Amino acid sequence: MQKDIIIPKVENVYVAAVQEWNDDFMENSWYAYLVNDSDEKLEMAIVVSKAYGQINGEERKTGTFRHAFKEVEPNSAVKIELLENNVLQLNNEFLVTFFIGDKLYDRSYVFRANTINDRAMTDIPVMYKRGVLVK
Repeated sequence: MQKDIIIPKVENVYVAAVQEWNDDFMENSWYAYLVNDSDEKLEMAIVVSKAYGQINGEERKTGTFRHAFKEVEPNSAVKIELLENNVLQLNNEFLVTFFIGDKLYDRSYVFRANTINDRAMTDIPVMYKRGVLVK
């Protein structure tokens, strides 16, 4: 029965990390965004995030966070969450599931440990900002 389930390939949907001013911390902080660089509306988008890896040889992981977005308009982006500085040295994983019409799409995006940094920044589609992009 599983062979009958077809999940189409996700195209033109990304997760990006962008630095923005944070009034609470009085510094630039990294934020994760769900970027829809397509002409289709994403419906019932669910993002599940977590971080995991090793720090000083010790296994670490964060709690799991769940975010829901009723719609993500075409050629737009929505903020998912703040990425605290202490989790940037871990792998940050975002499991993204959404519908376009009646088709279900599902994809995992991973920022590898220490890859969210100023040296890795590139132009982010539809946001007209620079940041780190997982395609």
